[in-house]
Amino acid sequence: MLILYPAMNIGNIAEYIDQQKIICAVVMQIKKQRIRLLTEYNREVNLSAGRLSHLSTEAIDTTVSRDSLVRSLKQYAASRQKLSKQVNIQELWELLHEDEEAIDLDTMTSFCFDPPILPDHESAVVRAFFNDKLYFKFTKESFLPNTPEQIEQKQNQLNDLARREQLILEGVSWLKALSEVVSEPLPPLPNPEIITILKDYYIHDKESTTAADARAIMSRYGTESPHQIFDLLVKAGLWDLHENIDLIRLDIPTTFSDPVLKAADTLIQHHDDFINDPNRRDLRDVPLITIDGQSTLDYDDAVSLQKDDDGYILGIHIIDVGFFIKDGDPIDRNARLRGSSIYMPDDKIPMLPANLSEDLCSLIEGKTRPGISTLVRLNRFFEIIDYDIVASVIKVHQQMTYSEANSLNGEDDPITTLHKIATVLREKRMKAGAVQITLPEVNLWIEDNGEIGISRVDRENPSRMLISELMILANSLMAEFLGRNNTPAIFRSQPDPKQRLFQGIEPSLFLNCMQRRHLNRAVIGTRGEHHSGLGVDAYVTATSPIRRYYDLLTQRQIRGILGYEPAYTEDELQQILHTIETAVGNTGRAQFLRRRYWLLKYLEKMKGKSEEALVLDARRDNFTVLLKEYMLEWRISSSGLSLKPGDLLQVTIQHADARRDQLSLFA
Repeated sequence: MLILYPAMNIGNIAEYIDQQKIICAVVMQIKKQRIRLLTEYNREVNLSAGRLSHLSTEAIDTTVSRDSLVRSLKQYAASRQKLSKQVNIQELWELLHEDEEAIDLDTMTSFCFDPPILPDHESAVVRAFFNDKLYFKFTKESFLPNTPEQIEQKQNQLNDLARREQLILEGVSWLKALSEVVSEPLPPLPNPEIITILKDYYIHDKESTTAADARAIMSRYGTESPHQIFDLLVKAGLWDLHENIDLIRLDIPTTFSDPVLKAADTLIQHHDDFINDPNRRDLRDVPLITIDGQSTLDYDDAVSLQKDDDGYILGIHIIDVGFFIKDGDPIDRNARLRGSSIYMPDDKIPMLPANLSEDLCSLIEGKTRPGISTLVRLNRFFEIIDYDIVASVIKVHQQMTYSEANSLNGEDDPITTLHKIATVLREKRMKAGAVQITLPEVNLWIEDNGEIGISRVDRENPSRMLISELMILANSLMAEFLGRNNTPAIFRSQPDPKQRLFQGIEPSLFLNCMQRRHLNRAVIGTRGEHHSGLGVDAYVTATSPIRRYYDLLTQRQIRGILGYEPAYTEDELQQILHTIETAVGNTGRAQFLRRRYWLLKYLEKMKGKSEEALVLDARRDNFTVLLKEYMLEWRISSSGLSLKPGDLLQVTIQHADARRDQLSLFA
């Protein structure tokens, strides 16, 4: 606000606004448009003349002592503030607002005080209107009455500000009380809105809609660290020490609604109509085997091998989830929102309710299930003669873990033959240009006692390679089947690598890491195209319909070809793809971030430990290295080091903080 004032002289009493407060001062020096003032708080300030809110025509003697000047200024300020209390702004508004005209300071002062009008009266008017902005707004030199609608709006804003201020004060008080408590009992929880404000700020940072309130609470409490607030929320029992913030930030559902659970219960009660379906091939006598990890509870694929006079019949059997879950039903709509199951070291969030994913829709040993079976006829040299994709009735005869399958090596054992078949299939893909990245995998899990378990898994071990190759075969054959029937589906393709570093299987860890960096991103589309990484002409993923919604969609397209339901049109598939794109991306990100959290948590206890690292790239200020034991990439300073990509070095873990996503390595 700026009020016009007469000619300025040394000794004039001036007022300006600082930190929402009117300050009384005396002019000590004038230099063009800059003035030096002595304030009522015995402080000298320099500011432009445009900053003044009021300038008096009267002056005081600046030759007296500084203490005398300050005393005089305090008296002026107190007198003017007292006078301002006599100004009834609401009455003035009721008198003046219907004219809807701006009023200058002289006129407004004459409405407020009887003659003679003094500078103190003008200042009192300015102070009164400064302290109550509800009824009038200041222009450069006048007061304009607000409309009734504007007053209502401003009153609501003021009420909201007052309420927010109360929340801030209560939040600060609660945090201080909580931080001072050493043991039970903890202070009572504050207004739930305060908890929401603090949580939202930790989760979303500046994107939180109440970030300003959170920062105000934190500032008055005495911290700028959101992590300190996190610790206090844990202390209050509002969050767990290992709270999965990413699930909240990404808005990923972790439970199922009552309608979804009720729909799943209904399916459990009515599920055996497929057994007498004349269009399904009864394969219950074929010995199906599942091979999975030790902790697996949801089995969506099984394999079989039968000998005949000309060679073998290889079967890859997938649970027919589409038989149970129909497009648009409550379970389907919920699965579409989730996109896929999420597997983390400390938790699993299934795409389907547990009584479906781990029971009705799972290939459990001895249980009869509906299936979609890919039956491949091979000659005795394991070359593909032809194949058929059929709806089936299946039953798993044996469930095995990877380690159990690895221990079988008898010539007559089907696992041994399946491994030979897988080897031939891989060689065929390699000749077709497949890029085989062979990097070890680090598994993490949480023991019952809370300890973090960790192990390196060779993804090239016989049973894992076997299952991987058979699933690639099934998916590529289903892609061919869909293309042959001119049916759109969720196809995956991949352009050729930006650079090819090796052919076949390469044992070098460095070259595998580099080759992975040179791969182009896979592309999702509704028509089949070449997948260079796998070395196949077309590819879909349809072997995990329990876990991935993409796979369920593709399975429905196959069911459409088999006559069980109308297949989606290309436009319908494109629309669904657009709808679930974010959910699919978020599930992958949540899975990656949680695994990273627990790996860093494990490294928190490794302070001072030396680890071998592989240099992946070298820049002017830093190197990217791979901690080989943990397959974790991180940056280290290049100061004092002369290294090139491919070099090995020893690094020492100095510090790790999972919650802050920090790791310090010293070379």
